[in-house]
Amino acid sequence: MKRKKPLTDASGEVRKLSQDDIVNMTSFSGLSSSLQAKLKKRGRPIAEITKERITIRLSPVVVEQFRATGPGWQTRVDAALADWLKEHSPADLITH
Repeated sequence: MKRKKPLTDASGEVRKLSQDDIVNMTSFSGLSSSLQAKLKKRGRPIAEITKERITIRLSPVVVEQFRATGPGWQTRVDAALADWLKEHSPADLITH
């Protein structure tokens, strides 16, 4: 039996596919359902509670202060607002 050549070399570069490689390929639909399920799962797991994407206008000083804290500053803005909501109501800020 002929030994198959690896598709990548030692440096990780993909070699040119031969006619034998192409003949021996299996389509995605030809794989077992369990393998298909494993291959389909990519990226981060879906969170139970997802956040809503919005556009909001904040004062420059607020943005500057949070951005200065580094990566993840938007999450900290969300946390600060959630913490504020524990003891306050947005309705209290409405002025007529």
